[in-house]
Amino acid sequence: MRYAYLKNPSEIYDLSFKRVSQSADLTSYTQGMKAIIQRVIHASAEPEHVNKIDFQKNFESESKKAFCKQVPILVDCEMVKVGISKNLLPKKQSVICTLNDPQVDSLAIRLKTTRSAAAVELWKPYLKGAIVVIGNAPTALFHLLEMMSDTSLSPAVIIGLPVGFVGAAESKAALQDHPHVPAYFTLHGRHGGSAMAAAVVNALLLLTQNETRGDNA
Repeated sequence: MRYAYLKNPSEIYDLSFKRVSQSADLTSYTQGMKAIIQRVIHASAEPEHVNKIDFQKNFESESKKAFCKQVPILVDCEMVKVGISKNLLPKKQSVICTLNDPQVDSLAIRLKTTRSAAAVELWKPYLKGAIVVIGNAPTALFHLLEMMSDTSLSPAVIIGLPVGFVGAAESKAALQDHPHVPAYFTLHGRHGGSAMAAAVVNALLLLTQNETRGDNA
């Protein structure tokens, strides 16, 4: 059997983003935020997500500043790390995932929490001014917010897109309401995930690259 389907990668890419543009009204956003949201919709195939997206007005500008400084990118799971395009990432910028660190299991037992939350404890040496990307575990986002309340440590940017039926919606609401929250991007409700979280990072990397090239032109 043979099927009629597109095989050319460029055609697939162009048609995908054309359909994203046709399916969601993004006219009220800046060009930069439009590019970010388009990638979120593309990664999820859910145009309706545009109605649940929430971000601070300075999210794009603060994110670009952080990416230009090549600060560490702290991620809550390996799937987010793998989803970040290495060809877009500057050589000096590190992506750190502590979930599989040997200390995590014992730390989770001592703190009486999940491995994902315990792994966030190991972010402390890197957290100040960093870019945080959570695309899986609500407990990771909750623990991050608690840690920010208990210490003077705060990232520059939080991309908070945990997913699930337990704690996802609540952790995102807590992110929005935190008194010391930095620039953030989230999607309210139970939807989220590693693909969308990585898509936001990749969009920001592209925007930062394009702006830097423009400055140097």
